[in-house]
Amino acid sequence: MADTPCEVWFYHMERSSLDQVLPDLLERTLARDWKALVRSRLPDRLEHLDGHLWTYRDDSFLAHGLADEPHAAHQPVLLTTGMDNPSGANVVFLLDGAEAGNLDGFTRCIVLFDGRDEAALATARAQWRVIKASGLPVSYWKQMARGWEKQA
Repeated sequence: MADTPCEVWFYHMERSSLDQVLPDLLERTLARDWKALVRSRLPDRLEHLDGHLWTYRDDSFLAHGLADEPHAAHQPVLLTTGMDNPSGANVVFLLDGAEAGNLDGFTRCIVLFDGRDEAALATARAQWRVIKASGLPVSYWKQMARGWEKQA
């Protein structure tokens, strides 16, 4: 868990889907020996990701579990709709406009949103304003042809 303020990074997806972007970001998180918490407001999204993270690549998978399953506290990647952090994750990924809640103890918060969806864009803008006003360090990453570029 972190002693410094949580960094909040907004990822504006325009060229790839969540199914393409999330596994890569989770792999990078785990490569740092961090645990990840993936939070969505939509149980159906989590059910989909539960299957997808096992099969997204022919030569690899991401070990993970759902928060309501046994051993949730031991999962390297935990999928949840809840606001708690039972696995002691270092990074929380917010999907589908999920609320950040209290970010104390997290090293990083990643807000992923589809820039082609006006409602998702409006939600992300509102989240940016709230988080920025809280005093946490925020940055904005936009998906470009060459990859992710920091815009702010």
